[in-house]
Amino acid sequence: MTRPTATHQRPLSPHLTIYKPPITMTMSIVHRITGSALYFGTLLVALWLIAAATSEDAFNLVNGFFGSWFGRLVLFGYTWALLHHMLGGIRHLIWDTITGLEKHTASKMAWATVIGSVALTLLVWLAGYMLR
Repeated sequence: MTRPTATHQRPLSPHLTIYKPPITMTMSIVHRITGSALYFGTLLVALWLIAAATSEDAFNLVNGFFGSWFGRLVLFGYTWALLHHMLGGIRHLIWDTITGLEKHTASKMAWATVIGSVALTLLVWLAGYMLR
């Protein structure tokens, strides 16, 4: 049995230094990351509720953490993750209806998810501070 000889060198698989990931791929990855972040953020919400049900001292301790600059940063990130994940879910729901699957439309929807999640997060926090 003879072995075929390769006359042309096979192409290499693209890697991240050559290949520019499309926005839809990036949003898919971010959607999974925000889903994981929401899991841990929900544990913080549960901790806050447990502290509220336990004692005033425990509630003041947890509330003090969430009132600090780091706690507010965590809550801001949780708000963004929640809204981004929600908008990504709506995008996937639209795709389930076999709508918006064209490359240019899918890219526009991905960018709308990013812009919408940032805008909605800022609006929620602005409304929260105004009502405070």
